[in-house]
Amino acid sequence: MTKLFGHIFLKLFGWKTAGEYPRADKFVLLAAPHTSNWDLAFMIAISFVYGVRLRWMGKHTLFTPPFGYFMRWLGGLPIERHKRSNMVHKMIEHFENNAKLALTIPPEGTRKRSEYWKSGFYRIAQGANVPVIPCFLDYKNKSGGLGPAINLSDNLTLDMDKFRAFYADKTAKFPRNFAVPRLREEELQAIQPSSVASTESSCGLSSDSNR
Repeated sequence: MTKLFGHIFLKLFGWKTAGEYPRADKFVLLAAPHTSNWDLAFMIAISFVYGVRLRWMGKHTLFTPPFGYFMRWLGGLPIERHKRSNMVHKMIEHFENNAKLALTIPPEGTRKRSEYWKSGFYRIAQGANVPVIPCFLDYKNKSGGLGPAINLSDNLTLDMDKFRAFYADKTAKFPRNFAVPRLREEELQAIQPSSVASTESSCGLSSDSNR
């Protein structure tokens, strides 16, 4: 039923799927570009078509009645933003305790333009030893899907070059709000992969007003 719903939703808007089916059982899924509230609807529809159950982090207030059950059914994991310090560790534990898990993270952390991605996705994937799969929404061609799994290396810049290459030809709903993917840590000298994002506390949650 969900697969059928996904196909119907995308067809109504003239969209199609493209890319690869995920072969890994556990992975971090990058939700980018993220410049509109429509991104979530299209991403969920695409996940239905692919048969992937997404899990995503959301502000805990989204999970209160009457819509809390529905948000959990959609794969939501409630978090309290004032307790971000343990967020990465908790997500790593989710990977350790589940045979299958597709944790979805919008690395930009906002629908507004951000010059740097939040590095939570990198720390979680690295700590859980799982690949990162880039999801994409290309509004110019009305297509969306999943890219190849990227296993993180010991070279942060090399890893980010792969994400930059993947998203180079993808068009966001609001292109001016999608900057070239990069992490602030890339500018630090002699960075060690184990300390990536030591100064970042956010895993990419959006906090700006709805659009």
